Amino acid sequence: MADIPLVDLREQHRQVAEEVARGFARVLESGCFVLGPEVEGFEAAFARFSAVEHCVGVANGTDALEIALRAAGVGPGDEVIVPVNSFIATALAVARAGAVPVLADCDPDHHLIDVAEVARKIGARTRAIVPVHLYGQLAPMEELERLVRGSGVVLVEDAAQAHGATRHGRAPGAFGLAAGTSFYPGKNLGAYGDAGAILTNDEAIQRRARALRNYGSDVKYAHPETGFNSRLDPLQAVVLSAKLRRLTLWNEQRREAARRYDALLAGAPGVCLPATLPGNEPVWHLYVVRVPRRDEVLAKLRAAGIQAAVHYPTPIHLQGAFRSLGHRRGDFPVAEAAAGAVLSLPIYPGITPAQQERVAEVLRAAVV
Repeated sequence: MADIPLVDLREQHRQVAEEVARGFARVLESGCFVLGPEVEGFEAAFARFSAVEHCVGVANGTDALEIALRAAGVGPGDEVIVPVNSFIATALAVARAGAVPVLADCDPDHHLIDVAEVARKIGARTRAIVPVHLYGQLAPMEELERLVRGSGVVLVEDAAQAHGATRHGRAPGAFGLAAGTSFYPGKNLGAYGDAGAILTNDEAIQRRARALRNYGSDVKYAHPETGFNSRLDPLQAVVLSAKLRRLTLWNEQRREAARRYDALLAGAPGVCLPATLPGNEPVWHLYVVRVPRRDEVLAKLRAAGIQAAVHYPTPIHLQGAFRSLGHRRGDFPVAEAAAGAVLSLPIYPGITPAQQERVAEVLRAAVV
């Protein structure tokens, strides 16, 4: 059997290739290469899909978070609580907005932000909390909503891994003041390069986000504040629109694949399967198990042609970029333990039962 990739984007492209080609031709014929009808059409469609009022397309997911934070009024002198178990972009967006990231550990079962730790970290300078909807399932948002109610602290969701996920029937962007998301190619909804968006139900937030993405201007040559050149490209909007029409099906295929892994790996000695927080309907951006001697197991999988991966091997507090926060090893024990044990198995729409059976067989043998 051929190698099994962590994610296979080729089959997705085959399914949308003709539609994308027609869309590219429309853009080239129109000569509208910045914003325009393709971007507006995707924004409207993704807002409907996400059950929110507004979608603002931007250049990438990090910009989406930063612009959402700035639109919410976050800036120098503020503190923003973020989970230490996340891709570094979450904390980078806070720092780029001029605020200070305050790190919180994750819970040991789901690796989502620990609400009790967030409560301990809230202080006089806390302006926002950025929970991450990790691996394809939402953080415990209703607990965070209760925590910040009436405090002036806002919730800005990192929804880069949760396209189509819900919690008690609510989607990202419906809980916080806004949500930032990424359409990096490997996401459940991925572009053919970098792209991102801000989701919100707040009219003022969407207006300010649209200005910030466009040099701080909503009227040409009038720039009342410092903004960005961060606009969703119309060619990427074509790709995203085509894929969005298939996302519900693709997410269900991911769920089927996750259920199959659950069955294949049930009772496997040493393999701790992923847990779903009650109330969540995940979309399985990643299928993350925990194993002993993780690096040794990963090497055996790769030697067998199985492209497993690690998300994330180094927690944010141990990254050189945030050395100035003054943390050291041992400060966030749950995230540190997870970093040494987590293993992401191949999962994507179109993965076959035979491929998953091979992954499970090799994994069981590698852990023994």
